[in-house]
Amino acid sequence: MVEVVGELTIVEAGLVPYEEAWAEQRRLLDARADGGIPDTVLLLEHPPVYTAGKRTEPWERPFDGTPVIDVDRGGKITWHGPGQLVGYPIMKLAEPVDVVAYVRRLEGVLIDVCAEVGLAAGRVEGRSGVWVPADDRGPDRKVAAIGIRVSRGVTMHGFALNCDPDLGWFDRIVPCGLADAGVTSLSRELGRDVTVAELVPVVRAHLPALVAASPAVFAG
Repeated sequence: MVEVVGELTIVEAGLVPYEEAWAEQRRLLDARADGGIPDTVLLLEHPPVYTAGKRTEPWERPFDGTPVIDVDRGGKITWHGPGQLVGYPIMKLAEPVDVVAYVRRLEGVLIDVCAEVGLAAGRVEGRSGVWVPADDRGPDRKVAAIGIRVSRGVTMHGFALNCDPDLGWFDRIVPCGLADAGVTSLSRELGRDVTVAELVPVVRAHLPALVAASPAVFAG
């Protein structure tokens, strides 16, 4: 399904193998950098896969030798799989490029999404992503991870929002390199089943906020 919302094209792609989606991101990045397409966001799920960003340490990888795909984004190791809504914004950033401001804007979108479904989430100083603050249930725990790359002034990779995944996959790694924090999901925090299908329209409605500081340079 493809939807155009203002200056943003949103593609709901369903279940897509990670390497196939990665190749599509690279294709779209070149097209966006050349002015051939507008800002575009891919929304999808992946079959189970571990991916490692450029700063991943050997001891953070799966303890049982499970294969990992090494990728060209920032950040460390994480897991993608069913029950997790993944978003890949392919967006031209305004000059001068401010990557931190873009990440903060992406976090803001996800914080608003969480609030809409009833979860109070926020930021943790010095750490990217969206977090549920420490309480009597446990330490700070991440509900959405963010890892991006910017090339030719265009973003790729993006966010992963845990809706109702099997969180046991995270037990085999040190997710995002954070041994002192936890990983959670909307379903776990809200005490009800929150599916990817429920979250897609909510995320879709909030995504236009991402383009607020992005120039609409589109030739076609």
